[in-house]
Amino acid sequence: MVEDNIVYCQYVCNLLMREGYSTVQAYHLSTAKKHLQQATDDDIVVSDLRLPDGNGIDLLRWMRKEGKLQPFIIMTDYAEVHTAVESMKLGSLDYIPKQLVEDKLVPLIRSIQKERQVGLRRMPMFARDGSAFQKIMHRIRLVAVTDMSVMIFGENGTGKEHIAHHLHDKSKRSGKPFVAVDCGSLTKELAPSAFFGHVKGAFTGADSAKKGYFHEAEGGTLFLDEVGNLALETQQMLLRAIQERLYRPVGDKADRSFNVRIIAATNEDLEVAVNEKRFRQDLLYRLHDFVITVPPLRDCQEDIMPLAEFFRDIANKELECNVSGFSSEARKALLTHTWPGNVRELRQKIMGAVLQAQEGVVTKEHLELRIAETNSVVGFSLRNDEEDKERIIRALRQADGNRKVAAELLGISRTTLYNKLEEYGLKYKFEQS
Repeated sequence: MVEDNIVYCQYVCNLLMREGYSTVQAYHLSTAKKHLQQATDDDIVVSDLRLPDGNGIDLLRWMRKEGKLQPFIIMTDYAEVHTAVESMKLGSLDYIPKQLVEDKLVPLIRSIQKERQVGLRRMPMFARDGSAFQKIMHRIRLVAVTDMSVMIFGENGTGKEHIAHHLHDKSKRSGKPFVAVDCGSLTKELAPSAFFGHVKGAFTGADSAKKGYFHEAEGGTLFLDEVGNLALETQQMLLRAIQERLYRPVGDKADRSFNVRIIAATNEDLEVAVNEKRFRQDLLYRLHDFVITVPPLRDCQEDIMPLAEFFRDIANKELECNVSGFSSEARKALLTHTWPGNVRELRQKIMGAVLQAQEGVVTKEHLELRIAETNSVVGFSLRNDEEDKERIIRALRQADGNRKVAAELLGISRTTLYNKLEEYGLKYKFEQS
């Protein structure tokens, strides 16, 4: 528990201790770091956003840099909720307004513990009905039942880990663990122990034996998130293990076999990384049996409002709000925003907006979308005659027949849209101007 208000810190710790949890208190960022040097993988960190010598996000950033992957929960005041939401981009699991800590903290910790038992910590699945995502689901169904390695390409926030979960859930390994590895947090020094484990006394500080990711995922799926961030030395180590289906814990004298299906994901072009000598081509071949490319949210306009409604429902339950929907201006803002952070950004904006609205409807102001981004041309651009008609119809439906909004969605002028409506015989199908 990292909280500079001593009285409040003790209050929350007492709350946890009554539920059977042992706690360690830190009133400063520096003290928290010292305690975390001794932390185990079973620990959970709860931190205030503002601290005398830094903030909770600084602590989270330091933990991930040091390879400490313990669940991290931010406590915040309502006025700071948007900063807390941003912390989720760095890997915090959740944020809790201090006014709701008594009701929310213990259930959240129990949820984390329960999901740890099956190796899961994820947002609820949402079945997207857009044409682009249906093609992805078809590819998932094809490859899920095999043991082929799968490479998932997509921008940050597109939901690559959710695709990996879909693959695991539809596979013959669904009853076994799904273990996700944040490759960006692993230095070349930490990686051998993290992947393969170590025996007691293997190195200074190895006071007990540790099981690695391959052991934890035995029989199930090992998900390598942002695999392009691995150091070349770590890539070589992984390649050897995958080729031989063997690994050796650090300090051990014997190899161990494993039965793990590997799924990898990246937001960069690994062929470019290979050409730049940053990624091994032989490892790429090993991870590249089958490819799934997740399109950015700006290319899946038909999914935006269903996803927004899905996240609104989640926010209502988690934050105990009663928001019924979105105003027309909010809908327009959601549909015309470029979503550089993709689905992750959409979820964060909806969570923050619902918290601000509390009840009634979400307004454009609640969303706090930057004007420059909202007015940018989105990826609904026209391509060829066969696709144009379908995309125009989808845009008009998304815009409830409003041709001005539809033109913005398509990234074309209203004049061009009118000409296309005439050309394709759609002029009188959508009467709203």
